[in-house]
Amino acid sequence: NWPENHTFPMNKFSETAKALTTRRADSHLPRPLVRKEMDFFRPLDFVDVPKEWFSSVICADFLDRFLRGELTVEECRWIGFREQTSRPELIERTVLEVAGTILTCQLAHKWGIASNVAGGTHHASHDRGAGYTILNDLAIAANFITSPAINNGTANTTKTLVIDCDVHQGDGTAKFELEGLYTLSIHCEDNYPRPKATSTYDVGLPSGTSDEEYMAALEDAVERALSEIQPDFVLYDAGIDVYEKDVLGRLRVTEAGIRARDRYVLDKCVSSDIPVAAVVGGGYDKNIQALARRHAIVHEECSFIWRKYHMWQ
Repeated sequence: NWPENHTFPMNKFSETAKALTTRRADSHLPRPLVRKEMDFFRPLDFVDVPKEWFSSVICADFLDRFLRGELTVEECRWIGFREQTSRPELIERTVLEVAGTILTCQLAHKWGIASNVAGGTHHASHDRGAGYTILNDLAIAANFITSPAINNGTANTTKTLVIDCDVHQGDGTAKFELEGLYTLSIHCEDNYPRPKATSTYDVGLPSGTSDEEYMAALEDAVERALSEIQPDFVLYDAGIDVYEKDVLGRLRVTEAGIRARDRYVLDKCVSSDIPVAAVVGGGYDKNIQALARRHAIVHEECSFIWRKYHMWQ
């Protein structure tokens, strides 16, 4: 019962899951990517998610007040969900989204590649939410995989690079001062947020950037970041609001361009022997089914890379 006319399409996540369990006519896959709902990996139940996953990264006062549904009117306005922010369902969903990204990182660490049907809450900083994001899953997950005390020694990661391809700069992630966290944001310079934060690498593209221009900038930036940082883990925000008809985007990237982008980033990581965990990021469209199909692209491309490199062996 999310407000029907709200700008943020909350039901896109369930629709994306549906898209992954059905096969469209033009798909290159012989069958649905996911056979049935129970085949999805699932994060911990809400009550079982350890609070220390968050408390070592997020301001304790903000976290506690959010979990109690006691953020101020101004904080809720800044987030964008306003009176919806204190709803128990939204609080639970927000925590599970972060837990899902942490699970995705664990799976990627084990198998080399994995993707979350949600995630990419990159505007949230350590002490407040913003831009339809409340808890920054990218920062929390990066801290998890680089902190043996939190992950119980299940991950051996020292340098994590966030490659953020959402049309909006990942300003919240850039503001976290975490050891071993590096950020590359490729975004529309003329779009939200204003002012911009300072990422490790920022590539601000002009409005109207086409597929060819986008890919040229992407490849140059990714090559440079991987060469200079030498990360041992990548978190990839595959925001689809770069799409030419996205309600909140200003670029001219086509669906084919989104697919080429995702395939390039994922292939570059895997071929460089760097585990990569993908999240869906932003995307806005009144046609939720079409939006879900675009969000499904990154999962399809993860599957393509998985098969290309026989990553089950």
